Amino acid sequence: MPTESHLTDAQLSASRMQAKRPVSAALAGPYGHPFHPILVTVPIGAWVTSLVFDVASRVVDRPGFLTEGSEWLIGVGVIGALLAATVGFLDLFAIPARTPAFRTAVVHMSLNLLVTAAYAVGFWWRHGSYTDGGSVDAGPLTLSAVGVAVLGVSGYLGGKLAYRYGVRVADESTQAEGYTPGRGGRGRGPGSL
Repeated sequence: MPTESHLTDAQLSASRMQAKRPVSAALAGPYGHPFHPILVTVPIGAWVTSLVFDVASRVVDRPGFLTEGSEWLIGVGVIGALLAATVGFLDLFAIPARTPAFRTAVVHMSLNLLVTAAYAVGFWWRHGSYTDGGSVDAGPLTLSAVGVAVLGVSGYLGGKLAYRYGVRVADESTQAEGYTPGRGGRGRGPGSL
């Protein structure tokens, strides 16, 4: 296999287009509308909110509702992460191997799986532990804080995949339709969709 510096412009263009097209539109989302970015909002929102609940449980007088809510949010986040990972794995198949985008995607996926495993352990660690209505202990709180920090690094890499490498993003000629008067929308005037 030739290295990237030995590829022709046509080969590079075909390689870039491969990463923009879904392996399965029914499962991963149609061209220009991938499902992975939509699904990742579930674990991100759930886990960040669970950390807020964890911290809040240590400063309020009756923290039971916060500790229980945090546990539920962690469970919802794990389920959401598994769904997002399934679709993200399909997107990974669209990226040509041995490219910077592929290597970035593998690190992104590995970090996400590590965070998901940490939160699954955190859910198990907490499950049934807070029946007395107490606040979240330092161990599970620390695990959540580290999980959110690693999730932030992984999110940065996900952004790099989409915004720098254009993985599953419509090509520039398709994007240009949105900036060409009279194309890409039903209406013809300013503000029409």
